[in-house]
Amino acid sequence: MSVNSTMSKIQPVDRLEVFVVVDNVTDSLSTNPTNVQTEWAGLLQSGRMQVLSGKATCCAHHGLSLLITAYIGGDKRTLLFDAGPESETFLRNAKILGVDLSEVEAVVLSHGHWDHAGGLVSAIGEISKGRGDGVAGRRREGVTGSAVECYVHPGMFAERALQKPDGELIRFEQVPNVDELAQAGAKIINTQEPQFIADGAFYLSGEIPRRTAYETGFPGHVRRTSDGWEPDPLIMDERFISVHVKDMGQVVFSACSHAGLVNVLMHARSVFPQVGLYGVVGGLHLSGATEKIIPQTVADLRGLDLRLIAPGHCTGWRALNAMSKVFGDELVPLAVGKRYEL
Repeated sequence: MSVNSTMSKIQPVDRLEVFVVVDNVTDSLSTNPTNVQTEWAGLLQSGRMQVLSGKATCCAHHGLSLLITAYIGGDKRTLLFDAGPESETFLRNAKILGVDLSEVEAVVLSHGHWDHAGGLVSAIGEISKGRGDGVAGRRREGVTGSAVECYVHPGMFAERALQKPDGELIRFEQVPNVDELAQAGAKIINTQEPQFIADGAFYLSGEIPRRTAYETGFPGHVRRTSDGWEPDPLIMDERFISVHVKDMGQVVFSACSHAGLVNVLMHARSVFPQVGLYGVVGGLHLSGATEKIIPQTVADLRGLDLRLIAPGHCTGWRALNAMSKVFGDELVPLAVGKRYEL
């Protein structure tokens, strides 16, 4: 199902659905456009929740997981983009939301951080089990056996940490290694090269060029090598997904935007110059040490004329507040359980 991206065109899809399985926040009270459904509204409409309660609703957790489904004619292609920080949250939310994991034909780990990879082994295991149990008899032709394609970058498996100004290290849980993923039922595609996934419905980028002067990465981020800890602010293993929605343009999924949001969008535009940018979904990492670049980021984002800006996860409240002063209905922040339809 994967094709190296020597192809020059990204396949347009008729419709795109994005389901937020894991995010930092829960918010079913704020108003939304008609094409965006909140968690509670979806649960009540589907009958999955009869009484509003904590047991019937999702948990927010620091991390991200998006279920992305593209519709092309009568065909349905589903990709899981990250799996949140740990198994319990991912599996609980997926069950509450009624996610049929057997329909997932490919999984992408955006980069090598725990808050995106902690639930990955369990997610792959459930996808594989669903196929093997025959639940996936509904799966599309061409998805054979129980193995699920899992796209990773060879640079994401090093041990990482955040180094404080006094030198103290806050170590990150390492992402599952290739053997652990394979044992869970994954067919590993371990490469830094860009890829088309699901017969071209999804484009997975290669490494993202750094072009702007102000997007300089994650201050204090380090990785362990054979010579010890070394600075790793650029996090070059992070990649994005792009989908071309017919008559709209590219919708770009960027899990943390460690490359910088503007760098991400400029690269997406340069890869497919014939397809304009429509929207961006994901974490924009404009919190903490990167809050200082909020004004420049918002100014450049305004010049890109996006119709949908759906920030979540690591974006931060200061950036959301700044965006709310500039953007109108284009700004529709993520929350766990939300469903977007384009």
